[in-house]
Amino acid sequence: MKTKSEPLNSADWLAIAVATAAGAGFTPKAPGTAGSVVGVGIYLALDRAGAGAYYPHAIIFFFIVGIWASSRVEHMWGHDAQRIVIDEVVGQMITFGLAAGRYQLSAFYVALGFGLFRLFDIVKPFPIRHLERIKGGLGVISDDVGAGFYALATLTLIRYVFVKSY
Repeated sequence: MKTKSEPLNSADWLAIAVATAAGAGFTPKAPGTAGSVVGVGIYLALDRAGAGAYYPHAIIFFFIVGIWASSRVEHMWGHDAQRIVIDEVVGQMITFGLAAGRYQLSAFYVALGFGLFRLFDIVKPFPIRHLERIKGGLGVISDDVGAGFYALATLTLIRYVFVKSY
C-alpha cells in the first residue's frame, strides 16, 4: 500500500491517467458528469467508426483496467474519490451497450441515455447503493455498472415502446 509521502512511479501515473479518464476527473465542477461525457465520446467514436461490434470488448477492457486503476489510486486519494471517474466512463458505456454495432442512436437518444445514467448514478436505486460498499476498485466501479444497467434497461424500454426497432 502506497502512502501519501512516497513518490509516484510510472504505474501510479498511468493509474491516475486511467482513473481520471485522461484528466476528466480533474474538472473542478461535476467531475462525474465529465467522466460520463468521456463514456459517450467512446461510444460515439466506436459507433461512428463502424467498430460497434467491438464495443462490448471496450466495455470489458475499461472495466478491468478501471478496477486496477481505481484500486491503485484509492490508496492515494481514498475510496471512490471524486476525481476517480473511470467508473462513470464504464457505466455510461454500458448504457449504450445494446445499440453499439446494431443501429445508430439519434442525438436525442444519446442525450437521453446520458441523462438516464446520470440520474441512476446520483439516485442509486436498490441495490446500487449496496454495491458501492464493496472494498477496492471493484466497489468503485460496481455502483456505476449497476446504474449503467438501469439506464440501459430504461433506454431499451423507451426505444422499444417508441421506435419498435429491436
